[in-house]
Amino acid sequence: MSPRCVRRPPVLLVLVHGGAALLAVASLAVTVDAGLTERPVAVAFGVLVAVGELARWTGARVREAAPLGGAGALAYALLGEHAGRHTEHGAAQVVGVVLAGALLGSVPHIARGRGPSADQLARRLLTVGFAAVCFQPLYNQGAFDGWSGSAYALLLVALLALTALCDAVLAAALAHSRTGWPFAPLLREELRAMPGIGSAVVATGVVMALAVAVVGLWALPVFSLPLLLTQLSLRRYAAVRTTYRQTIASLARATEIAGYTPAGHARRVAALSLAVGRDLGLSGPELTVLEHAALMHDIGQLSLVDPVPDGATAGLPAAEQRRIALLGGAVVRQTGVDAAVAVVVERQADPYREQPPAARIVRAVNAYEEKAHGAGPGGPLKALEALEELRLGTAGDYAPEVVEALARVLARDCLTLPLAG
Repeated sequence: MSPRCVRRPPVLLVLVHGGAALLAVASLAVTVDAGLTERPVAVAFGVLVAVGELARWTGARVREAAPLGGAGALAYALLGEHAGRHTEHGAAQVVGVVLAGALLGSVPHIARGRGPSADQLARRLLTVGFAAVCFQPLYNQGAFDGWSGSAYALLLVALLALTALCDAVLAAALAHSRTGWPFAPLLREELRAMPGIGSAVVATGVVMALAVAVVGLWALPVFSLPLLLTQLSLRRYAAVRTTYRQTIASLARATEIAGYTPAGHARRVAALSLAVGRDLGLSGPELTVLEHAALMHDIGQLSLVDPVPDGATAGLPAAEQRRIALLGGAVVRQTGVDAAVAVVVERQADPYREQPPAARIVRAVNAYEEKAHGAGPGGPLKALEALEELRLGTAGDYAPEVVEALARVLARDCLTLPLAG
């Protein structure tokens, strides 16, 4: 393997994980040394976090897989009173209790090989630690004694909003470190996701902290139920979306089953197109359209009487490419798939200056995959030649920025080592 392909943990990743581990060890040490302050309250919130982790949405591609655990952790971090009495637990105990609850609730998931990732656990500890450090020392020093009613509630909302913003930055930074995708689009996606389940977690955390301050620990189960119901609804919605994507993938395999395209071609084009789209900064909805169009980009070949050898349409005359693309778009429209997907499929053979970004990506990635098909780990030269052919075609066939993004993705993922253009 080339030295350029040796993967080393990114510095930022090491710093984040190391910081979370240091925070965890220090908090546990302080908590064990001083003992649990207000033990019933600490146990109740620890159990709430554990229950939230037990209800974790395993395998889900969501920003917050354990919303109840997140809300309970944030509520404990911003808890100032319990049934009208001032609390005295500090930031260290907050982190220690949250860590213990999270680990306890994750045991069944870890046993099934579906436990939270190191990134998820590090984010949970660092964000809860941030909220607790912002609130607990000042509260214990009496800095918020003059705050009451709506002003105090707005203070908690502001602190949790700032915590959510820090969590979004942290999540984007971790994703950037692991994937090499541009930071700004990743952060934009995290911020766009905040009004969804993120806002529910923040709102529930505020309400829990305020309710426990007035009525005590009985507020926890009462205000946990709405978030659990919301999580159940999101699971059903995600199941529908998963079925929808599986339907599209099945339609895309029709060309492979009929012998028009090589096995796995649509899946490879979709995966590589997504990586290129992320590198170019496409948003979440744009990436969804791109993935679906890439999966179905060859469906127009079903109209051909004689299949193209290996399904390689990149070498066909431009008029024939456009005819197949238009037929493919017509098929996609009849399936009930999003019309934006049909537009991308229809326009993938147009001159790149007239194409939408997704169509430019599908065209370039499809051409690369067809030219480099069969290169495999032992054929980097063939992959390099395919990439250079695309670079030579940037005068009219392929968008230069897409080809260079493809080169970066290939180099980053060690699929090939493209020459500098």
